[in-house]
Amino acid sequence: MAATSCGSKPATPPLRFWATSYEGDYSPHLMPAFTAATGIEVDVQSVPSTAAHEKMLTAYAGGVLPDVFMLPSGWIGEFATIGALVPVPSPDLVTDIVPAALALAQVEGRNWAVPWAAAPQVQFYRRDLLQDAGYASMPTSWNAWREMGRTIKRRRPDEFVFLTLLNWPDTLFSMLYQTGASMLRNNNTRGNFRSAEAEAAFAFYLSLFTENLAPRALSTEVQDPFAAFAQGRYAVWPSWPTLLLDLHRRRAEIPADRWAVARLAGPNGPGPAAMIASNVAVSAATARPKAAWALVRHLTSTTSELRFQQLIGNLPARASAWASPQLQAPVLRPFAEQMREPAMAPKIIEWERIQIEVQLVAERVVRGLLTIPQALATIDGRIDQILAKRRALVEAGRIV
Repeated sequence: MAATSCGSKPATPPLRFWATSYEGDYSPHLMPAFTAATGIEVDVQSVPSTAAHEKMLTAYAGGVLPDVFMLPSGWIGEFATIGALVPVPSPDLVTDIVPAALALAQVEGRNWAVPWAAAPQVQFYRRDLLQDAGYASMPTSWNAWREMGRTIKRRRPDEFVFLTLLNWPDTLFSMLYQTGASMLRNNNTRGNFRSAEAEAAFAFYLSLFTENLAPRALSTEVQDPFAAFAQGRYAVWPSWPTLLLDLHRRRAEIPADRWAVARLAGPNGPGPAAMIASNVAVSAATARPKAAWALVRHLTSTTSELRFQQLIGNLPARASAWASPQLQAPVLRPFAEQMREPAMAPKIIEWERIQIEVQLVAERVVRGLLTIPQALATIDGRIDQILAKRRALVEAGRIV
């Protein structure tokens, strides 16, 4: 008993932090500074993106969510609704956030997570292939953009122009946002795809495939999209900031002077485009909320976000970070411009399911199995089914 009473107290267990994709892989690089400043160790787990949603829900049901975890903006409403999150306790955690990123992270005006990085969709393009076709810069309107694609196709008939695969729906959604399509109606309880705006977006999207400017293919059918882009199999790739890391890593395949970045073309010029953001949230079940929020503060600090920008190309959600010299590179200017004109998806839990349904129906249009009017009616029907419970709750006055 005497020996036991004189023994040292058990060490405090480390905080647990889960993140996905490059954020999960590279987060350990941010932890030594936090541990040195606070004495708190952090156990980082990188969760595969394809399994993250189910893993986090299962962890919540089993009471084993980590203290801190990364959430895409589209999941925040769901996890807040089921009681998995605690709201952001201090306004100063979000006072310096880029407005678009903050708006994406809020649920009914309340902050449930702190934005960590913002990713507007832009287009990467082969500068050399455009120059060979007589284009000094990227066209900004849909018609001119497609005509550029036709010109490149005539010069390179065995290749495609646009790397827009059928299970990558973000480009289609950017087109819908650019037309001003309001995709839901009746207080976000019914589909609204049978509109002139949605029809125009679908018609333009379909034309890229019918004119063989884009392949009728899934990502599983393109073994290495980056290699295809580097080899000139495609001239234009609508994508996200993380592609900057791949371009840097594989610069031996495609030197920096052969590619550039521009905002997406729109019906009459650039406009709103799809935007995603990563956020950091604290579990409602954490036994160490003060330490957990200290970790959130560290991860989302200007210093950490600039470090991540160097490591993986993530664009900071902190407005102050954009004053840094490292973010003044010309290649980042289109991202900064697009962040000032974001597209805001409907703030409903069911939106991710709706996006999947739109993608599946759009693929049938591209493959010639549905006409555009048939597709838009089908989408509205599927959305109405998905939103049946929400519609009943709204009609009963249970939710606004």
